Amino acid sequence: MDAFTGFPLAGLDFYEDLEADNSKAFWNAHKHIYDEAVRAPMTALTAELAAEFGQAKIFRPYRDVRFSADKLPYKTHQGAVAGVSPGVGWYVQIGAAGLFVAGGCFRPSPTALAVLRATIDDEVRGAELEKILAATTAAGFTVGGDKLKTKPKGYAIDHPRIDLLRHKSLTVHREFGAPEWLTTPAAATEIRRAWNDLRPLVEWFAAVLQGVPEDTSGRRP
Repeated sequence: MDAFTGFPLAGLDFYEDLEADNSKAFWNAHKHIYDEAVRAPMTALTAELAAEFGQAKIFRPYRDVRFSADKLPYKTHQGAVAGVSPGVGWYVQIGAAGLFVAGGCFRPSPTALAVLRATIDDEVRGAELEKILAATTAAGFTVGGDKLKTKPKGYAIDHPRIDLLRHKSLTVHREFGAPEWLTTPAAATEIRRAWNDLRPLVEWFAAVLQGVPEDTSGRRP
């Protein structure tokens, strides 16, 4: 496998054009650009980071349109996730807008979500999470993830961490855009630094959910 040398701007241009023409004809005519300027560097990047963060899964470029009203066939970005437990890990994405990095807990099972909320409710462990999130936002990340509009069942509306308890997914992310280093090997260094900034959060989730059985039913909260 070739060493990671950066994400070529041709990959960003490819996704900008794909957003305008998300068709099989365009994909077939330009798939060589995807292979060379998107898939290959993402494969090389994840291989370079594997020793520190584990082997990442590179997502397929095709959308699952079976249950979606949106029948466009191709994703307009390429993502990869280095998971430490179901739904918990680090994420990297390249698309027309440039580089996007994230981490945290994405779409936990109902059982895992109940465990997370009970831990957030705990005065000590909940305060730990607040401190970790404060540090990540100070480092330039934004807290995100799907949330309930009201309070979760069993928790008071005036709970001191009610905003965190509302989360159904709890992630943090940072949009880097297309800085000069994106097309160079230094991109791996920057992504590694960002993922290490998120390590306390990822490890907090992993510790909380250790031993929680994975829900394979396909249900999500």
